[in-house]
Amino acid sequence: MMTTEARVISTLMSATQVDEPTLARLHASLVARSADEGLLDAGYAFMDSPIGELMLVSSDAGLLKIAFENEDFDQVLGDLSVRIGPRILLAPQLLQAAEQELCEYFAGTRKHFDLTLDLSLTQGFRQRVQQHLVEIDYGTTQSYKELAEFVGNPKASRAVGSACASNPLPIVLPCHRVLRSDGSLGGYAGGLEAKRILLALEQAA
Repeated sequence: MMTTEARVISTLMSATQVDEPTLARLHASLVARSADEGLLDAGYAFMDSPIGELMLVSSDAGLLKIAFENEDFDQVLGDLSVRIGPRILLAPQLLQAAEQELCEYFAGTRKHFDLTLDLSLTQGFRQRVQQHLVEIDYGTTQSYKELAEFVGNPKASRAVGSACASNPLPIVLPCHRVLRSDGSLGGYAGGLEAKRILLALEQAA
């Protein structure tokens, strides 16, 4: 798919006859200067994965968002522009560490992430639930009920489900490891097939 920014760049190339390598250098220079001067609200990049294309978004504070293709990347960027600010640029150089660690995870060679995270997209109970997700060991699962008990609200299984559904950093904060009490998958922002693939990947490693 072509993002809004990509369409703008494509139009600029057609109008000015700027070759693609030159435009890429200009764009990279713009991103670097914006970041150095504190003018960038966030940068984003795309990567391929066994569960489809992912969009990674980072702020100055750390990795902010991982979005699945079925969420509509343009819509995600639009939502972020309202929540954190409109100065969001395509900036693969800012997401290299995140992409590397995710590639290692998908290859089965990484079981824990060492990335700095920006959890500002959630707060309160939802954030508390999402922070606990990293304590569910690789290759294991926990039920929504068990997770609710752990965070101190045994009757909040539905709220836990909502916290998992709104998790801005899936995979890194592994909500795919949370299942229904009967062992069925429950929901997943990336779709149930993506959840099955992630669970199978961890079982095989």
